[in-house]
Amino acid sequence: MTTAGAVMAAAAARLRAAGVPDPARDARLLLAHAASVDAGRITLIAPEEIAPEIAERFERLVSLRAVRVPVSQLVGARAFFGREFKVSREVLDPRPETETLIELALSERFERVLDLGTGSGCILVTLLAERAEATGIGVDLSEGACLQASANAVVHGVAARAEILQSDWFAAVEGRFDLIVANPPYLAAEEMGHVAPELRDHEPRMALTDEADGLSAYRIIADEAQGYLTAAGRVLVEIGWQQGDAVQEIFRRAGWGAVTLAQDLGGRARVVSASMPA
Repeated sequence: MTTAGAVMAAAAARLRAAGVPDPARDARLLLAHAASVDAGRITLIAPEEIAPEIAERFERLVSLRAVRVPVSQLVGARAFFGREFKVSREVLDPRPETETLIELALSERFERVLDLGTGSGCILVTLLAERAEATGIGVDLSEGACLQASANAVVHGVAARAEILQSDWFAAVEGRFDLIVANPPYLAAEEMGHVAPELRDHEPRMALTDEADGLSAYRIIADEAQGYLTAAGRVLVEIGWQQGDAVQEIFRRAGWGAVTLAQDLGGRARVVSASMPA
């Protein structure tokens, strides 16, 4: 008899040999997905014989994970700020550090929000789900990302308050907003050779790098966002952990009011905020 626990242990060893970070966790999550059970119940089925069809599904998932396809793409979802978001190869995988931006956004009142480069829609949808009176627009250059963001807006019940537009930054945007948020591509082109295979090979390159110095999007936002903000509006942008000084300088040179830097829970520079000039 081949037990689920034995198959899971063998998969973890295989993933470890392939260089996958936290292989035991990934094996557990993938087995739970293959068996259609909650990950917290895996220990209950571990002593049981694994059904052939579950073993076959699990083998396919493990084979893909061994070549560094992200777990979120294999299971089709990723948790973010207490909600499950549908993901695919078309969008950047929502990451815990982006929750720093969410917390800062929620620390002040807003009624209308613009999310630049919305991707999966995790930022826009979360903000609208947390603020029932708010409405917003999410824009992305990728049609696939727009479809994914729209789907997540439906899943989380905010579609009536969210408009998703295909746009190159502000090109298709009209009106003014209390809050503009963005998690733009901030990796420099030269950094792409050093990122994890999960990012480099399986996530959309245009969401990761500007193919230049990693600061192009911040220059665009700093130069144009004031034309889309209300008088008391503010901008929040996620940054790479080494970009704090450079991004703050970009906003200061563009004539913004208060420009501040916030750290994530790991103590790394994560979000630059800027207010309208007095």
